[in-house]
Amino acid sequence: MKPEPKIGKFVDDEERELFEAIEASDAVFKSHLTPTRKKEIMAIAKATMNVERQKITLRISRNDLSRLKSKAMQEGMPYQTLINSILHKAVS
Repeated sequence: MKPEPKIGKFVDDEERELFEAIEASDAVFKSHLTPTRKKEIMAIAKATMNVERQKITLRISRNDLSRLKSKAMQEGMPYQTLINSILHKAVS
């Protein structure tokens, strides 16, 4: 059983409204990933997790962050994992 996501203290009013609207909705969010592609992405994520990591701070537009979070939700993964995967793919 997955833990319930918590709305963090770093969420602004607009993001909080979006989360609350999604939670109140009866809409079903469906991943467009095939099981094979999901396994590939998870393997990439796990491979990057075994490497020593460096914490960074990154400023991006709210719009881009919202889109990343939405895409990650569609893909069924945490948004930071998606960002890490995108960066890894770009530099590899």
